Parts: sequence; C-alpha cells; structure tokens
Amino acid sequence: MPHQPSLARAVRPGLISATLALALTLAAPALTPARAEEVLPSINLQLTPWTVIAQEKGFFKDAFDKIGTTKVNLIASGAADLLGAEAAAVNGGAIAIAQRMIYPATVHRANGLDGVIIWASEPSNRYRAPILARADNDKINSVADLDGKKFGSSRISCYWSSPFEVTTKAGLPFDSRDKQGRIRYTSIDNAAVAISSVLSGATDATTAHLAAGAFAGAWLSGKLKVIGRSPDDGVYVNNAGRVTYFARRDFVNKYPQVVKAFLAARERTREWTSDHVDEAAEIVADKTRVPLEVAKFQITHAGEWEFMAGEPNAERARNAIKTFQAWYVENGDDILAEHGLTSAQIDAFIDGRFFVGGQYSIYN
Repeated sequence: MPHQPSLARAVRPGLISATLALALTLAAPALTPARAEEVLPSINLQLTPWTVIAQEKGFFKDAFDKIGTTKVNLIASGAADLLGAEAAAVNGGAIAIAQRMIYPATVHRANGLDGVIIWASEPSNRYRAPILARADNDKINSVADLDGKKFGSSRISCYWSSPFEVTTKAGLPFDSRDKQGRIRYTSIDNAAVAISSVLSGATDATTAHLAAGAFAGAWLSGKLKVIGRSPDDGVYVNNAGRVTYFARRDFVNKYPQVVKAFLAARERTREWTSDHVDEAAEIVADKTRVPLEVAKFQITHAGEWEFMAGEPNAERARNAIKTFQAWYVENGDDILAEHGLTSAQIDAFIDGRFFVGGQYSIYN
C-alpha cells in the first residue's frame, strides 16, 4: 500500500490544536484500511499418507490456526478410487487443493478446469511408474514382448504418460483414438480393476505407482513383476512425472494465505516423516487402514511421491510443461494435440506467487 501522509502534516500549522492533530494522525490509518484477506473457517483436503500424518502430529493445526482456519476435514477417495476424481472434486468445490502428477494436471487444465498449480516437485525417477506384468507370465518379460498384446491403464495419468514414452521409443506405439498401434491400449481408471485385469489375464500389462495403496499390496505379495522403466534422461522422468498440487483459480486468489499454510504444513510433514519413518508408518497404517508393511513401503519406496521435495523455481516448472507437451504432441498425444495449452496459458498455470520470490512462497 502506498505511503499515506499523516493528516496532521497535511493541515497548515496553527489551524488546529496539537491535540486534534494527534487525534487525526492516529485516525489516519483507519481512513484508508488495507483489504483484509477473508478467513476460511474450515477446509477439505484429500486423505493421503502425508495428510493423515500432518493431522495427527498437529502440523495442520499449527499452520492453519494462525490464519483462522480451525477445522481440517480429510476426505477419502472412496471405494471407486477413480483416477482423476480429485480434479472433479476440486472443480466442484468438494476439496480445496488436490494432488496430481503434472501431466494429468495439465490435461485437466487443457480440458477446461480453471485451476492453477501452487506447488510442483523436483524431477521424477525411473522407479515412479514402471510397466508391470503378472509375475508368472513367462511370455511377457520385456517391453519388446508387448508387441500385439493388451495394455490397460488410466489414460490421463502417469499410467499412460510413462509407458507411452517407453513403448514409443521401442517402436511399439499404443492404439489411439485415430489409429491402431502395435499395442492394444484400453483406458482403465480404476486401479483395482487394472490390477485384476492383469492378474486374470484379460490384459497383459499395466503401469502403476507401486507405492499407491491399491498396487502396493499386489506388489509386495509377489504377484507382479517389472518389465520396463522410464529412461533416466527421458521426458517423463525430467518433466511429465513431476508431482503437483493445484486448486481452482478463484479459491487461490481468495485464500492465498490458506494455500501458503497448506504448503508449509506439507513441508514440515515431509521433514518430520524422513526423521521418524517407523512412527509415521504406524500413523499411516492406522488412519488409512492398510497393513504396517504397506504403510512403510509407501513412505520408503524409491518411487513414492507423497514426500518428494519441491521445485522452487516457477520458470523451471513452466519449462517442464512446455517440454513434455511438445514431445507428447509430436509423438501422437491426441488430447494435447487438440487441446494443448499456449505458452501464455502455461505461464499463468504455474502460479508464481507460491514459488521462489513470490509473495506467498514458503521458499523465501
């Protein structure tokens, strides 16, 4: 707010008494008040391994109480466990802030979600979204063995963007809406169905985050095997496989301090979990109702994404989107080819206020 001269100095000397001048001086700020940010009494967030830890350890309370948000509701995804449901929940106001990888978040934006990314992670790694087959399927042992076979995974997710790169570079593209490829691709948005499909033989392979609740149990039971991974120097690992948190633009503009508090609580939770893995695993097991070994696996596996470090630089996050969008469009991504974001839209999609140098950044 620009500097406001005191009314005492603005009035000629001798026209008012010193007492009145002092009174007017003290009253001056009240004449031009700064617009106070509206208080959000309660907030709905996704129930995930890190959010249950933040709730249990009081990290949410410490961050949100300071700005008047006194109730945090953690919303479970439900039995359907549909990938992409969180985007609809954000758009409809059911949850305030949602997590998705940067590729699907960009597709949601391209498809009309008026949201912004308020946090992006560091680059991914080869372990985050491997290609999986049934462990006892002796006919499928490598990506080359998928020629002419059936692949089922969620289209708008890492479960497509990661294997799409691997199979395309191997000369075995997926089917698309426009033309048949070398691999029969089917979109399956329910994680449990995707697993069951592979285990039953209805499909030959899928891709998943092994640390995701639905897949962790199947992996730890020894029923699945890895037959391919994203290349370390590829577009997925360095760009499309980053994690993001996003929210509706109008929510972020109305409650930027709430967003900052959320991000501060997440960072504190990440640091605490790294130092208290066993206690954190017990909380996750109890609050998300999974076996303790699964909970610990979700925290410690090399491909986990809940506790990744952030990408503090907004321009690098923007360049990641521009890079992977160009690559996927060039290689046959029918969704982004039709609805891709312009450079200006990508710049606006990454909300710089929450990155280094921004007004509400946790990195400053």
